[in-house]
Amino acid sequence: MTDQESNNRERLTELEWEIEQLQRVREAIGTVVVGHYDIIDQLLISLLGGGHVLIEGAPGLGKTLLVRTMATVCGLDLSRIQFTPDLMPADITGTVILLQDEQGRSHSRSFQQGPIFAQMVLADEINRATPKTQSALLEAMQERTVTVAGSGHALPEPFFVLATQNPVEMEGTYRLPEAQIDRFFFKVVIGYPSTDILDDILAQTTGTEQPETTAILEPGEILRLQELTRGVLLASHVRRAVAEFVQTTQPDNSSAPREVQRFIRFGISPRGAQALILAAKARALMNGRYNVGFSDLEATLHPALRHRFQLNFEGHAEGKDAEALLGRLFRDAVSVHNG
Repeated sequence: MTDQESNNRERLTELEWEIEQLQRVREAIGTVVVGHYDIIDQLLISLLGGGHVLIEGAPGLGKTLLVRTMATVCGLDLSRIQFTPDLMPADITGTVILLQDEQGRSHSRSFQQGPIFAQMVLADEINRATPKTQSALLEAMQERTVTVAGSGHALPEPFFVLATQNPVEMEGTYRLPEAQIDRFFFKVVIGYPSTDILDDILAQTTGTEQPETTAILEPGEILRLQELTRGVLLASHVRRAVAEFVQTTQPDNSSAPREVQRFIRFGISPRGAQALILAAKARALMNGRYNVGFSDLEATLHPALRHRFQLNFEGHAEGKDAEALLGRLFRDAVSVHNG
């Protein structure tokens, strides 16, 4: 066996091991969070893609339990920030305090880290905080650093933010601006469970025994999985199909479909296209493949792009379905390359 063949075998063995670990993580979370395998997959895909998630769902659907369980199984430190109207940016990022000597005189400054300094951060009800406070979190998400009193401080690696918002109760909330929403890799929507799943939830959570989880991954493994995700192969014609699809979502593009020009407020950004491709790569890896197919793109289309593709006033008035339109545009674009 040549050295190249030996290296290829070692790489294949490592890849198979990592994929097996991902399946163990998925199953472990599923033993605690019942009936949400699709949601679990979406969160794991976001973690592998190195992006953050906006979770939308009514109260009581298990959003916090899902995040806590995922942090435990993935071996990540978890910090929870409850967003309220009086929350200040320093309450998130931290602040500089003055240290005093024995005579009570100030002689040095020390930076006290805020709750943002964790590997996984649950930003609960992010839309309850003021835009200024929201921006402090979103800047940290984008730059992976915080600046306090002129000094920059690097955030831990990996760094994964899961922000929740309640779509029902709008009183006392501040809508996230589109430019900030675009920073989220995925928008995950948690719906109400079916009768069978609800029955399973009640059986599991109202008895004397509660399922327990332990860490399966560690931070270093997650960083390695993120590296493997970016290495998943993407054929040039598949990438070209994504580029052409994104162009058809732009309402100011003269070649865009009439429905887009008339009913869409703004189309998919380049960041959205990047998120879609990375999400497809992560899904392929989770399914034991090292190349992206059109099925991977279609499966991750809505969580990656639903918050980046919005109707204008006329579209809302006409009762148009933005997600349905997005799906049609995608299928039309890829049909040329998938013939």
